[in-house]
Amino acid sequence: MIGRLRGTLLHKRPPHLLLEVGGVGYEVEAPMSTFYALPETGAEVVLHTHLQVREDAHNLYGFAAEAERALFRELLKVNGVGARVALAILSGMDAASFTACVQAGDTARLTRLPGIGKKTAERLIIELRDRLGALDGGATVSIASVAKSVVQESAEDEAVNALIALGYKPQEASRMIAAVKSDEMTTEDLIRQALKAAVR
Repeated sequence: MIGRLRGTLLHKRPPHLLLEVGGVGYEVEAPMSTFYALPETGAEVVLHTHLQVREDAHNLYGFAAEAERALFRELLKVNGVGARVALAILSGMDAASFTACVQAGDTARLTRLPGIGKKTAERLIIELRDRLGALDGGATVSIASVAKSVVQESAEDEAVNALIALGYKPQEASRMIAAVKSDEMTTEDLIRQALKAAVR
């Protein structure tokens, strides 16, 4: 099991990033909450990781905080919730907000996240209500250190592609970004604002 990586951030394009550790490049998928905390490319970064081994692939997921990884692992235990849905949940709200939704039984807010229908929201509440108390919901990632995105295509295009990767339909992703876009917004800013608006 690969539990932690420390190395140089070579590339970041939500939801994927490339981290070089000892000459080896690790492709990692991460939620937007982790992307908000990433430094500029070329800088050193530490990620708490979860390795998922399947017959057809070994997938590595990275998180800026241990609380995020702990919540990700709890989400994977819920019937009908896979890694992609778990990443979408962590991208749409921080661990503290998600815990509050579960404790309050707020299915309406949970169903605004991509991939979460009413039945899945109810399962999340039933199965996680007692277990989430043990997680440190307050140890969420600070977004004060949001880094500027490396511009290879427009920030809007990258933001739309990131939302599609998180499970939104292309037309819906385009509409979400168009509703929040303004000048000088980075890819991460656009995604953050779009996801905030989606779960209000």
